[in-house]
Amino acid sequence: MDVKELLNRYAAGERNFQGIILPKADLQGVNLGGVDFGRADLSGANLTKASMSGANLSQANLQGANLEQANLSEVILSGADLREATLSTANLNESDLSGAYLCDADLCNASLHMALLSTANLQRVNLCDAKMSGVRMWKADLREADLTGADLSEANLSDANLTGANLNATDMSEAFLTGTIMPDGTIHQ
Repeated sequence: MDVKELLNRYAAGERNFQGIILPKADLQGVNLGGVDFGRADLSGANLTKASMSGANLSQANLQGANLEQANLSEVILSGADLREATLSTANLNESDLSGAYLCDADLCNASLHMALLSTANLQRVNLCDAKMSGVRMWKADLREADLTGADLSEANLSDANLTGANLNATDMSEAFLTGTIMPDGTIHQ
């Protein structure tokens, strides 16, 4: 299947595209709300400004994909591979990224209000100025992450690993930090 066929079938009402293989596909600006891309291969795809609200991308391969300014609110990305993906200024509010692999991804200025990132691997991720109030990140791996200026107010970071993370100007007011390994290696009580 190519992009044209995908868009035609979507326009005709089809939503189930589980396991589709479209690496490096150009889907810039498309509306694919509610689409099911579970276990899809969209590695290196251009999804800039795409609207995929309510979509299922669980266990999808989005390694190196460009999702800048994409609307991914309420999207299921559990277990997805987002290594080195660009998600700057993306809307991920209330999305499920539990167990997702986000190493070296760029989420600068992304909105992750009330998102679920429990057990996610966020090593070396760029979360500068990200809006993450109420985010649930228990047991997340944030080693060497850059959280400069991020809003983590009311976030649940219990048992998360922040070793070597940059928390300069990060708002952690009312954050739940029990068992969290802080940047200096100490464990928050």
